Amino acid sequence: MTTMRGPRWGLMMGAGAMALAVATAAQAATPEEQAQDARIAKLEAAVASLESRVEQDSALEQQNAELKSEVGDLQAQVSDLKSQQTAQIAQIQTVQESVPPKPSALATIANGRPTIASADGKFTATLHGVMQLDTAAYAQSGAGPTSADFRRDGPALGASATNVDAAHARDLKDGDLFRRARIGIDGTAFGDWDYRFLFDFAGAGTENAGQVYETWVQYSGLKPFHFRVGAFSPSIGMEDQASTNGMPFLERSVDSDLSRGLAAGDTRTAAELFANGDHWLISGAVTGRVVGVINTGTAAAVPQSFGDQLGLVGRGVISPLSGPDWLVHFGIHGSYVVHPADSVGPGTNGQLTAASEVIAFSNTPELRVDGTKFINTGNIDATHAGTVGLEFAAQKANVLIQSEYDYFTVDRDDGTPANPIDNPHFQGYYVEGLWTLTGEQRRYNAQTGAFDAPSVAHPFSLSGGTWGALEVGVRYSDMNLNFEAGAPGTYVPGGPLPNSVIRGGEEQNITAGINWYLNPVVRFMLDYEYVHINRLSPATSANSASVWLLPAGAAGAGVQIGQNYSVVAVRSQVAF
Repeated sequence: MTTMRGPRWGLMMGAGAMALAVATAAQAATPEEQAQDARIAKLEAAVASLESRVEQDSALEQQNAELKSEVGDLQAQVSDLKSQQTAQIAQIQTVQESVPPKPSALATIANGRPTIASADGKFTATLHGVMQLDTAAYAQSGAGPTSADFRRDGPALGASATNVDAAHARDLKDGDLFRRARIGIDGTAFGDWDYRFLFDFAGAGTENAGQVYETWVQYSGLKPFHFRVGAFSPSIGMEDQASTNGMPFLERSVDSDLSRGLAAGDTRTAAELFANGDHWLISGAVTGRVVGVINTGTAAAVPQSFGDQLGLVGRGVISPLSGPDWLVHFGIHGSYVVHPADSVGPGTNGQLTAASEVIAFSNTPELRVDGTKFINTGNIDATHAGTVGLEFAAQKANVLIQSEYDYFTVDRDDGTPANPIDNPHFQGYYVEGLWTLTGEQRRYNAQTGAFDAPSVAHPFSLSGGTWGALEVGVRYSDMNLNFEAGAPGTYVPGGPLPNSVIRGGEEQNITAGINWYLNPVVRFMLDYEYVHINRLSPATSANSASVWLLPAGAAGAGVQIGQNYSVVAVRSQVAF
């Protein structure tokens, strides 16, 4: 064993003695001293706890100070945002104050047509203007003496020295005519009501002094039905319902004009109910008279009747076959005169005469620069009259073929059991083909069941190198107003008793035309027309020389008073 000596040994001995002394002293402490030590220890623990809490409170104070700093920063940011928002609001208000208020009405011009509309679209007003100036040159055989030149025009029935013309028939007018000169307004009121006011100052042969052409009001709030009342053209065919601003030839065919003129046609007073969808149309109307007019050439007004005509007009249309650029149209239309106008009134005995109510068919060839009417039945004493017609059209892209046929009947009332008279009937038709060389397609209007002018894809512009739309067309028409006409070389039976013969004449027309649509407003038309009139003289042996200025006796019996001629015409048109 190693023996510990020196200073280390002394220290260890001292520490042990000290520990022994402390333990001995502790064992020797009194109870009071022990209790005091406990209190001291407790106080020391409390002090330590307080010091810990103080340290925690100090940390919280530091956190609070940091939070307050963050809150201050946030409040500063909010204040900046409020300042920015206030500035933006002020800027918006400044801009709003500088912008004029939203107008209560809007004015637009679409395809040259000025329109004013309310902001909600329930009220509209569109201005319309039409100018059509026709200029024509007739290629006709020169006039000869009436003793050798038998060309005439006049009524087949009721001819007299005042209504048979031997001058104009031999010398048709070269020159010009304002065919249409119209101004008007149409639009919508209260959303469901439509209206139109249109006045015309043009005419046939010479201009008129001006007249109400269309004026009507229409309720359209019960779709697909529409109810219209006023003066307008009730629906009775494709040519009838196609807009004259876009018609492919200068005039409608003679067949269509006569059909629409019986109980429908321009300026006719009527009440009509019609409905349509994309591929169908049905309409029916009760019609009255046509609005009177003063012609500037005669300064004569249409006299007041003793009772206006009452008629019915109806039409049905379907286009059951169609595609994106093609369709096939079928239609049927007709009219019926319940009673003609009473133009004479009661006789001295208080009774109406047979001549009080009459029906007449007459028409100018398919150009109005000269207003001579070559086919003319004259006044047929009648109780009723009617028409029935068929329609067909087929369109493929820029090609259109269209045709209509009409059959006319009249119930005469001037026959007696002892002298019965046959009820006359007449017929007419036309066929036409159209081709738009520039590719545009004629627009089919489902609401009218007719074709309107093609849209102009590239309006005329020298700077832009565009030339508008170009369309060509050809039409053949035939209207026969002869009934039991008899053979050439025979007079119409004369005497006090009426007979069934009506030599109203037959008119055949071949028309070729070209239409240049510079834009939706301006159009020029060029038509060539060949006209053939086949008509035996309606003269009796008694009035051949005095009324018709034809030879008396066998030389004037049933002579040909018709003729052939050609005409070239140009139309200048502005329409919106």
